[in-house]
Amino acid sequence: MGEALVRNYEIGAEIGRGRFGVVRRCRSAATGKEFAVKSIEKRRLADAVDRECVAREAKVHRLAADGNSYAAQIHDAYEDEDWVHLVLELLEGPDLCDRIAAREGVPFSETEAQPEVAALAEAVAACHRRGVAHRDVKPDNVLFDALGRLKLADFGSAECFVDEDGGWVPMREVVGTPWYVAPEVVAGREYGDKVDVWSLGVVMYMMLSGGTPPFYGDTAAETFDAVARANLRFPSRIFRSVSPEAKDLMRRMLCKDLSRRLSAEQVLRHPWIAKRGMTTEEEPIQDPSLSLERPGSSLLGLCA
Repeated sequence: MGEALVRNYEIGAEIGRGRFGVVRRCRSAATGKEFAVKSIEKRRLADAVDRECVAREAKVHRLAADGNSYAAQIHDAYEDEDWVHLVLELLEGPDLCDRIAAREGVPFSETEAQPEVAALAEAVAACHRRGVAHRDVKPDNVLFDALGRLKLADFGSAECFVDEDGGWVPMREVVGTPWYVAPEVVAGREYGDKVDVWSLGVVMYMMLSGGTPPFYGDTAAETFDAVARANLRFPSRIFRSVSPEAKDLMRRMLCKDLSRRLSAEQVLRHPWIAKRGMTTEEEPIQDPSLSLERPGSSLLGLCA
């Protein structure tokens, strides 16, 4: 562990673990305020894409989170020969994947789902306004603070899609998680920020279906094939009571034709979102699953 990190922060218990590292509680030596520290072990990075993502994570996270109240905030970054350490906002509530799993197949009602989808759409739109695509929007990366306010987290796959002059820069790396990745990524084509809108549509679908994703298979390859076909269906046994407006929004987000897929800003203006409205000061609807203690790993194995 880096000398500067342990000089400035008291490192506490482990609260999470991922593919490349571990997340622990920490406390500022100067203020006593608690944070989370995400420590990434460099030797576990599998390839050049992973190394590039880690190298730029702190910079891109700062850019995406600046002024974005729906993004987890980053406070410090440290690097040594073996590790990268990111000091982040401490979010102790269950993630959205845990909340979906805790309902044991019972879908969110539209009243419950709408404020969360709206908040996540605003988080994504705020990133896009800053020229950042998250590229791994999924329930595991949707966290909640102590008041139940949604925070988009884990910018390890994020990338800038505009240059210093404001010009569009296409992205090419195949990153993301099979259930949530967009068809243009699977196809190996250049892509832009609308990959996040596709992933947002998958998240909304899963909330309203009780955890069933719109495109999946028994293996990652079969899932990618299903994503590439993009044959979106709303089984009546699950979606019988879901409104036409909600289905229309999902169709417009989970649209293979990029010219017809909504942007994040257009999602915010869709009637299903806009009819209720939202502000950053709005009191969140308290779902019982928010009272769960956050486990060390996801309850939904296929969420990740």
